[in-house]
Amino acid sequence: MELLSEEEQWERLKHWLRTNGPFVLILLALMLIGFFGWKWWQGRNDQQGQQAGVAYQEILLTFDQGKPEQAMALIESLRSAHPKSPYVGAADLVAARVYVDRNDLAKAVQHLQRVVDGAVDEKLKPIAKLRLARVQSAQGQYDVALATLGGPGVAEYEPARLEARGDVLYAKGDRAAALADYEAARKLLPASQQGEDGVGQLLDLKIADLKGPAPAAAVEAPAATAATPAASTP
Repeated sequence: MELLSEEEQWERLKHWLRTNGPFVLILLALMLIGFFGWKWWQGRNDQQGQQAGVAYQEILLTFDQGKPEQAMALIESLRSAHPKSPYVGAADLVAARVYVDRNDLAKAVQHLQRVVDGAVDEKLKPIAKLRLARVQSAQGQYDVALATLGGPGVAEYEPARLEARGDVLYAKGDRAAALADYEAARKLLPASQQGEDGVGQLLDLKIADLKGPAPAAAVEAPAATAATPAASTP
């Protein structure tokens, strides 16, 4: 291997810089632009997230103050200003609960469907599906409610989904299928929910009721109405 003198090494370095220097400078500039652009974008997102959080807290406070119409207007403002914020889905869940309490089930369905279809936070979707199915069942739309509940999804919510299916099927008059879903839900309950005054106790009551003699006339399913959701509904 040929050894170069310091002078020759310096000359080669200068030649390389003359040849490649502009490219290196452009590459360095692009790297700096990308880094500082990413920092700016991250800061902007953090600021928007904080603004959305403040708006959500204002919505909750307005509901607490007994001003539902004003709170609903604030929800729409939040949706317009921060359409991709997870707080929008959370606000829709709150709005749906308020409409259920006011027995305005059609508007409750609208807000719940928004969460099911487009919530940024995926964890809100199974909760919205459970609540939507219960509202649809309260409207007498049993097949629609069963379609909303669908098949097995997030394991964490599977006991609640099966219980909700059981409630819908009971309301529809299918006692055998309702019992099967209640028993399946009972088996999947975590230990923390099986004690006294827990979800397990409520399921035990529903199972015992269905194992007794069938009533002469159809009755409403326990905890199947939208105004009084089952204890296991998130």
